[in-house]
Amino acid sequence: MILRLIIVVFLTTFLGNMFAQKNISVEDIFTFRKFSSKSASGFKALKNGMHYTDIVSENGSNQIVKYDLKTGKKLAIVLDNKSLKVAGNPIDISDYSFSPDESKIVFKINVEEIYRRSSKAEYFIYDIYKGTLSALSNNGKQMFAAVSPLGNKVAFVRDNNLFMKDLDSNQESQITLDGKNNEIKNGWADWVYEEEFSKADYFDWNADGSKLAFVRFDERKVKEYSFDVYNNNLYPDKVTFKYPKAGEDNSLVSVHIYDLKTAKIVNVELGTELDIYIPRIKWTTDPNCLSVQRMNRLQNKLELFYANASTGDTKVILTEESKTYVDVSDDLVFLPNGKGFIWTSEKDNFNHLYVYDNNGILVNQITKGAWDVIAFYGYDPQTNRLYYQSTEQGPINRVIYSISLNGKTKNSLSSLSGTTDAEFSNGLKYYVSTFSNANTPPVYELHSADGKLIKVLENNADLNLQMKNYSLSKKEFFSFKNSDGVELNGWMMKPRDFDASKKYPVYMYAYNGPGSNKCNNAWDRTDFWWHSLLNQEGYMVVCVDGRGTLGRGREFKHSTYLQLGKLEVQDQIEANQYIGNLSFVDKTRIGFMGWSYGGYMASLLISKGADYFKAAIAVAPVTNWKFYDNIYTERFLRKPSDNKSGYEDNSPINFTKKIKGKFLLIHGSGDDNVHFQNSMELSRELVKNNIPFDFMTYPNKNHGISGGLTRTHLYNKMLTFIKVNL
Repeated sequence: MILRLIIVVFLTTFLGNMFAQKNISVEDIFTFRKFSSKSASGFKALKNGMHYTDIVSENGSNQIVKYDLKTGKKLAIVLDNKSLKVAGNPIDISDYSFSPDESKIVFKINVEEIYRRSSKAEYFIYDIYKGTLSALSNNGKQMFAAVSPLGNKVAFVRDNNLFMKDLDSNQESQITLDGKNNEIKNGWADWVYEEEFSKADYFDWNADGSKLAFVRFDERKVKEYSFDVYNNNLYPDKVTFKYPKAGEDNSLVSVHIYDLKTAKIVNVELGTELDIYIPRIKWTTDPNCLSVQRMNRLQNKLELFYANASTGDTKVILTEESKTYVDVSDDLVFLPNGKGFIWTSEKDNFNHLYVYDNNGILVNQITKGAWDVIAFYGYDPQTNRLYYQSTEQGPINRVIYSISLNGKTKNSLSSLSGTTDAEFSNGLKYYVSTFSNANTPPVYELHSADGKLIKVLENNADLNLQMKNYSLSKKEFFSFKNSDGVELNGWMMKPRDFDASKKYPVYMYAYNGPGSNKCNNAWDRTDFWWHSLLNQEGYMVVCVDGRGTLGRGREFKHSTYLQLGKLEVQDQIEANQYIGNLSFVDKTRIGFMGWSYGGYMASLLISKGADYFKAAIAVAPVTNWKFYDNIYTERFLRKPSDNKSGYEDNSPINFTKKIKGKFLLIHGSGDDNVHFQNSMELSRELVKNNIPFDFMTYPNKNHGISGGLTRTHLYNKMLTFIKVNL
């Protein structure tokens, strides 16, 4: 009897441990997407503050359904895609948006991605009141379709020109005529603007829909970059586009305003200096006044202009200057009735909100403190309150607040430690919050603007339940001081079945580019599972945000100015030393992996940091900043002719002779961002100096190296390398 009891207990424990320690595979993560978290993407609050819409699947069709915000009661089916067919098939309504007046719904199908933020597609307009669906145009795919404020016209880009469709008359008109591939672009940014100013569409309707402002990009002096595309043809295809590298010519930019009534274009006066950037245009509340942001080539002077839409005359309203650089944002918000505008600035060393009158005179600083405003959601003139996200609970956390325009009353809208983000509805009466922390998948909730919970939209309960089937390590946060006395933040994930008496190998991981973060108290959708797989295989995973990263003020973020790679490498080496001195770490087996800027770091750490790192994986790395685009590179390093040492002293290409450990280099041959050239030039130096290394190329893949089974292949490749070399 006692023996039987012992056997039962043993089997129960053994089977329980087997169940709790279910294994993760690369295929689970990247092929089957077994651990993907859900979102609340179909939800949209309507601007009347009373209703919202969501996508519902029912009886074999997808529907956009209207609900009461307070009660959640279903009110009406706005449309059913079964009744809306294109070429005999129900239209895909998963990606939908309302016109500003909410009388129309815009859909797009057959989307072709171009670069990171641009694509072309077939757009369709659904008239809610008429119940009709019509193609925006039958003359070729369109880009950036934008309905006017009155809901009766749509502006869009096609073949580098700006067009307009009158929905009442069904007439299409062409606004610009000079658009030409790799020469002139109207209303669509050139490659470097799209990538580095985070904006692709460069046209904007005024408040009453009578005028359309746009930016024209003259790319003719910009040098071209080309790469081959391998499509199983006898000869490869070729992609050629304009890409201005550090120190090279940019597009000549100009701003124009099209008057719908006169069908004439007014040119906006921008001054005599041509080597400038126009990172943003935006209409003020006055339909005859356009705001234009002009920035110098060094990116240390940003001017806000007001332009008269009738004459094109401009005047400078506000100037931001810095000894380093000035960031561009979308935080400019105009107050009603011409009472001024809200603006963010780092002028007191931290990023804060300010209010100015329309002459550019400071009214008051709204937010203050030794923390940064990370996101500005908007201003509600009816309640006189602003909404923003900040690092007020420390740089690893993100919290949201509301505050009065005068800055005197502030309310927290975040109750939990971690990361809370928000997407506000038009009118800022409601918002969808997203909360997560380092060990908890995201929860999506609908709130009224005062923070009151109305409805839980998605809590990822299934994923939370699934996580119980695995023995998962918690992310543990820590901090340490480097040799310069600067405190750095990090996190670690210990191996499964951790035993403090053993010594474990370490996989370090970072990005560490200017204004970035990887050490966040937030859910990492894919990396959490990849790092958990490494824990399962017996590796400790560590991440540290070095100097130059976000959330700790301007001085910390700008400390790497003119010398990218120097302080970041020092910080990662000292993080290695700190971790290596822990009793349970084998300091002879510490490796590093990074992607993009992180790949640049990995390439430096296996060379300049050769005495500390046994192995490194560099994915899509910059290997000398002279190969990268000018907006990003010059923002931090200035031109190569102005800062030769800043380019060469921390270029991995120049330190290949120092490499002692194992090195895996990975790049996509179709990378339009960090060009394949970077890895080829590094490879050339490695071969020249007889340094052994592993190299993996992904044909035709861009900077993200994804699609099909690509990620599965890539991460299996990295896993094998880690097992062999750490």
